[in-house]
Amino acid sequence: MVGKYKVITLCGSTKFKDDFLREQKRLTLEGNIVISVGLFGHSGDDEVWTENTKEMLDDMHKRKIDMADEIFVINKNGYIGTSTKSEIEYATKTGKKVNFMEK
Repeated sequence: MVGKYKVITLCGSTKFKDDFLREQKRLTLEGNIVISVGLFGHSGDDEVWTENTKEMLDDMHKRKIDMADEIFVINKNGYIGTSTKSEIEYATKTGKKVNFMEK
C-alpha cells in the first residue's frame, strides 16, 4: 500500500494491449495505483525485439511486481504465455496476491 492505495502490477501477453489499457483504467478508477508494461512488443513496439531489450524488460517487470501488493493477470481467452507464467510464479513465490481477468 502507498498511503491508502493498493498497488497492482498488470501482467499478461502484450498482444492484449486494449485489455491492458481497459483494465488499467478500471483499476485506477477503483482507487488503485496501477503499474503496467512500458512497451507492447506483440502489438507493434518493435524496440522490444532489439538486442538484450526483451531480457531487460522481463527483469524490469519482476521489479514492478516487487513494488506491488498484488498482480492482475490479463489472461484473455485463458491465454497465459511463458513470460506471464514466470511472472505468476514469481509473484506467488514472493507472497503477492494473484488475480485474473478471466477465471
